[in-house]
Amino acid sequence: MLSVCAVAALALALPVVAASGGLEARARLEAASDAAALAASDAHGGWIEAEPCDLAAQVLARAGASLDACEIDESIGDVRVRASLPYLLGAIRVRVHAGPPFP
Repeated sequence: MLSVCAVAALALALPVVAASGGLEARARLEAASDAAALAASDAHGGWIEAEPCDLAAQVLARAGASLDACEIDESIGDVRVRASLPYLLGAIRVRVHAGPPFP
């Protein structure tokens, strides 16, 4: 009877652990993506001498993530970044932007 309870507890605990790990990974990816978008925005504004999207890719790579897309709206200086992080059987994806606030 004890082994049945142990198996049941383990079966219930594994999805909870996987879900909490996913939430933590998403939070890390969002933070890294924000930093990447801000760095790209600074580069676009001339505060840093670098190509904005290359800089965003470098910031994300240091966090173990990859840059999926980097778009710069030249008219208002808005930088949009899409990034992903491998997790379990798929990937976690986020989209962020840095620049002036939306009107």
